[in-house]
Amino acid sequence: MGRTDAAGAVARAHEALDRAVRVLAEASARTETLAEFDPGRRVLGIPRAPRMRVIAPVWRLGVLLLDADGRLYSTGRVVRAERAVRRSVLAESVAEHRAYRAAAVKGGIAEGETVVFDAVPLALDPEELAAGGGPLVLTDGAVVGVRWNPSFPDGAVPIESYLAERVDLLVHPPQGA
Repeated sequence: MGRTDAAGAVARAHEALDRAVRVLAEASARTETLAEFDPGRRVLGIPRAPRMRVIAPVWRLGVLLLDADGRLYSTGRVVRAERAVRRSVLAESVAEHRAYRAAAVKGGIAEGETVVFDAVPLALDPEELAAGGGPLVLTDGAVVGVRWNPSFPDGAVPIESYLAERVDLLVHPPQGA
């Protein structure tokens, strides 16, 4: 299996992504906000509170995020935007989580919105896919696969079927979801 097999796999993956974007957009499927966390710092000696900077709306498809331009990201950390409330907190992790929620609102994200940050852009590049460091991997040199469970590094699902299933779940959520 050579370079042409990998190039064909990448081309098929791009077609599947284009199809997914089209279906999700036509269905007005629920999006989440992809953002970048900007830690607080001093500007001219004045402290500036941490905030989130909006990058784009994305559809969360399991371990992948997909934007309207067909770009993929790995799913990072997820919070719901919420105003800061003074509460006594015993656990540092709870305080950190609340700070991220407040940073989202400080960045102009509406309260209640789901925000994804620390997401890593994923390249559909044959060399990077062959290395297989993230959720995308090139299997058998001819199929782009999605590693949906990091506990099973050899358990990659072809991206076409993975996207089809995840898009269907987002467009037609199970009753009660």
